[in-house]
Amino acid sequence: MLVIQTHDEFKSHLNKETVISPWHVIKQEQVDGFAEATLDPGTINTDAEKSFSKRSTTAATLPGYFALSLIPFFWKQMVDVQNLSMQVNYGIEHLEFGQAIVAGSEVRCKGSLKAIANLRGITKATFAIELEIKDQPAPAITADIIFLCHFI
Repeated sequence: MLVIQTHDEFKSHLNKETVISPWHVIKQEQVDGFAEATLDPGTINTDAEKSFSKRSTTAATLPGYFALSLIPFFWKQMVDVQNLSMQVNYGIEHLEFGQAIVAGSEVRCKGSLKAIANLRGITKATFAIELEIKDQPAPAITADIIFLCHFI
């Protein structure tokens, strides 16, 4: 886990290292809960038999927005930004949905600091991230996620 306490410390990691979360198994219950929370009960989310999964599995295939919603969970396992009075999810750029995730799969996130700026005392940090699926050649997501951090 990358621990950051100041803007200058953040900046020292620019284009230097990749942080990687632990693997996480996607459970069908998570998919069902996401479908319910987003009012999207489509069969791709909840009906394993009608899902377009090409794998021999009884689990539904996950669309991109479910995968995207996992990023904050993984972020907390990758980067610990301390000494903050505020941190805001500012945006996402260059978002691409790749391969679908099948419930039961293991996924993890990896990322590196791509850009950093000091906006009059507010740190704007851009991380290039990739959501990987274990034993699959293509990622589920690639994107640049942007945070604003106000250090104490």
